[in-house]
Amino acid sequence: MTGSPEITHAIPPTPTEALEPPPLWFNVPDGFFALPLAATPQERAERAHEFVRGLYSRGDDRIWEPAAPYYAGVAELMAETGVSYAAMGLFSTAEEADDSEAQGGPQTGTETGHEASASMAQCAFTVAAVPTDQALGDTETVTQGILAILSSVPHNDARWLDLPCGPAVSCVTLTEYKLNPEVTATGEAADLLTGQIQVHVPFPTGPFTAVFTLHTASTDYWTEFCDIMSAILRTVSFTEAPA
Repeated sequence: MTGSPEITHAIPPTPTEALEPPPLWFNVPDGFFALPLAATPQERAERAHEFVRGLYSRGDDRIWEPAAPYYAGVAELMAETGVSYAAMGLFSTAEEADDSEAQGGPQTGTETGHEASASMAQCAFTVAAVPTDQALGDTETVTQGILAILSSVPHNDARWLDLPCGPAVSCVTLTEYKLNPEVTATGEAADLLTGQIQVHVPFPTGPFTAVFTLHTASTDYWTEFCDIMSAILRTVSFTEAPA
């Protein structure tokens, strides 16, 4: 699985109904396409058109026009759940990637577009700010509580993390689904294994916890997705970096 080391800056969390969370900064690698989350329908529509042009980079208006309203609707539903950032990650797994790297440029989702989906590893990535009851700066107490709750659920692999920004809890789950013949390419029943990495990072600046979630059905590349999540988490900050 290949991707460019270029970094894009993610947006800070948006307000919840009860209380606005403090700012949060993090970086994501190239290959992530941010969904058009926005406060107004007009903004969502504008961002949706930009999103589909990046996602279907080799398409045209015949693809972009019907796709944009769909993703604008998805963004509206996600925003209502408290999600502040959402993106699709597309990474090339084609054997030709080795040749591309030899010529000085790895294949990424941006370059290959959605048309190469047969040779792409895909994931969904979201960030949400969830209200939690903690005193200012007391991140260890809430982290211990989250770890205790997640560890009590069977099949959860919950662990304490020490990130550059402070303590956190990671929770990994693998789930296997039985697919009916009607929804498979072969017309036969099949098993689908999916994996989820969810990391809870308490804010030291307010009563919130940031929840980073990466979900994928491309479990053949599980190690690579773990590395991507780890790289993102190392950039999390609750104070803005100097310009």
